[in-house]
Amino acid sequence: MELIKQIKDAETKSRQIVEQAKAEAVRIADESRKGQDVKQKEAQDLRRDAVTAAIEQAEQSGQGQVEELKQQGIQQVEQLRSQVAERMNGCVDKVMQHLKNI
Repeated sequence: MELIKQIKDAETKSRQIVEQAKAEAVRIADESRKGQDVKQKEAQDLRRDAVTAAIEQAEQSGQGQVEELKQQGIQQVEQLRSQVAERMNGCVDKVMQHLKNI
């Protein structure tokens, strides 16, 4: 009888140990999932921040290039105006000389 009682007690304890182990495994798995979720969210935030920073940098760089191209365009227009002004003065002089000769 005593042996049967000890066997039943051992079975009960082993069931309790198994249940505790299952509960602990579930708890650890949940913590692991939560940790992974947090890390994934952090990675997404970092990725989003990196993309935002890259976009801002590209916009600033593009804006700088636009300004540089505007300045180049203005310089080219001024060069053309000065070249045209020289030619125009020469042409005006020729026309005036031709008109005087008529």
